[in-house]
Amino acid sequence: MGGGQKRKATYADLEAVPPHLVAELVDGELYASPRPASPHALAHSWLLGELHGPFQRGRGGPGGWLLLTEPELHLGEDVLVPDIAAWRRERMPEMPEVVGFTLAPDWVCEVLSPSTAKLDRDKKMKVYAREGVRHLWLVDPLKQALEVYGLEGGRWEARATHTGQALVHAEPFTPLLLELGVLWKR
Repeated sequence: MGGGQKRKATYADLEAVPPHLVAELVDGELYASPRPASPHALAHSWLLGELHGPFQRGRGGPGGWLLLTEPELHLGEDVLVPDIAAWRRERMPEMPEVVGFTLAPDWVCEVLSPSTAKLDRDKKMKVYAREGVRHLWLVDPLKQALEVYGLEGGRWEARATHTGQALVHAEPFTPLLLELGVLWKR
């Protein structure tokens, strides 16, 4: 290759990344990030716990969802690993036995870390919009904020930003009164 063009990263490049890193392919580039720090892990764990009972198991809520932590999504040539992703059961009645999911989720949550926030907000949001993910949450544990987005006409529309100790109903999980304060507890 001449002219200083970068070689497009491949899945083989992703597989060569050491297992202690999270590897993703976005726009032909390989991104390798360290495992998240404790504020990120805490917010991620609490949020999944809050959603799992009512939405996946139907305990105290409507059920009808499949929620997964850090699934590998194969969306076109991009390979993304969101913190949490969810599919409505009518779109994915049974979970396939695969390494990477090719069916775009209905909802994605990215928990922001200083090292990944730019990638999550820019390139990954564009891929999620292109693939028709209908709902996106960005959780920032350092700013104690939840940003809720909905897809309208192929573009992200900011629906709400909730901060601190707020009690919120956020789509697509509006039946749940989510206590944001539990996401930031230490």
